[in-house]
Amino acid sequence: MNRTEAWIALNLIPQIGPVRVRKLLRFFETPERILTAKVAEILQVDGFGRAQAEALAAWETGVDLALELQRIQSRGLTILTQEDDLYPPLLKTIHDPPLVLYVWGELQKRDHHAIGVVGSRHATMYGMNAAKKMSFQIAYSGYTVISGLARGIDTAAHEAALAAKGRTVAVIGSGLGKLYPPENMALAERIAANGAVISEYPVDRIADKQTFPYRNRVVAGWSSGLLVVEAPLRSGSLITAQQATEQGRTVYAVPGPIDKPTSAGCNRLIQQGAKLVMDGADVLDDLTALFPTAPLAPKVESPRPVQSLTLDEEILYQAIDGEERHIDDLASRCGLTPATMNVTLMRLEMKRLIRALPGRRYVRLL
Repeated sequence: MNRTEAWIALNLIPQIGPVRVRKLLRFFETPERILTAKVAEILQVDGFGRAQAEALAAWETGVDLALELQRIQSRGLTILTQEDDLYPPLLKTIHDPPLVLYVWGELQKRDHHAIGVVGSRHATMYGMNAAKKMSFQIAYSGYTVISGLARGIDTAAHEAALAAKGRTVAVIGSGLGKLYPPENMALAERIAANGAVISEYPVDRIADKQTFPYRNRVVAGWSSGLLVVEAPLRSGSLITAQQATEQGRTVYAVPGPIDKPTSAGCNRLIQQGAKLVMDGADVLDDLTALFPTAPLAPKVESPRPVQSLTLDEEILYQAIDGEERHIDDLASRCGLTPATMNVTLMRLEMKRLIRALPGRRYVRLL
């Protein structure tokens, strides 16, 4: 058994977890030594009773390490431990950093500079537009957008980062073999091709109510700052914001109408000290002051000139010829596939060349 396999095995043992493993490491020094420890030795570690010591000493009876390694290999996954250079440095500093990260795709060192974007699964048009705009700006600036691949705001954040041709990382609350929500599989494939989908759970672990709060601590802990776009008062996003605060991260919140329950959580966060932001530049300027060595960003407030558009963007931009155009009308004019249409419209909108109107209509701004 090599070092990485030992970490995987420890991660598979039920009810051990990062905090207990840290105590074990202080005593036994290496993960391999933990796995060969006798009951009497384990009982000398603070917090371990006989039942836990016996379960740990007999770990091979309940853990199929060979099967897990086969699943990892067959899916082409990469495993990161805290000893690897690509393991996010900020994530190591939280109270209970994951023992291992299962990686679908490819992490890069620039992903260490990340901004978390979270919000409601049941987002309004206001929230979706804000998430798209700010995530596009953040990704275009050079930061990695990290979110949870959930419906609503998370999905908008990932899609906007991809539209900006930037980096994005999805941290999910299930194993990579049981991706949730299943309807985001196509999005996950695109993320894996341009970033990474991450889990701390064994490949076939199914999501449940406990896995999502644990997922949220990773999003908060990985990030230099956390942006909450839209959230009601009872929301997992507020739990993530609380975790970010406890971890010493800056929390940013997008304000919303005071009579809308969907914005009540963000407004409350601002009352409690979160930084009010109305544009991606607000987040970027603040983080640049806090972390001068962060990625140098182009000015996000200025769109690229029309003459620098891609061919698809130019075709679609010209089709929106000064009048409001429905998406079906644009599709017939341009001959683009629905997927290409959606991505290209988002790029033009993020560059502030067009605006989305109710009823899936679009109009030029420039």
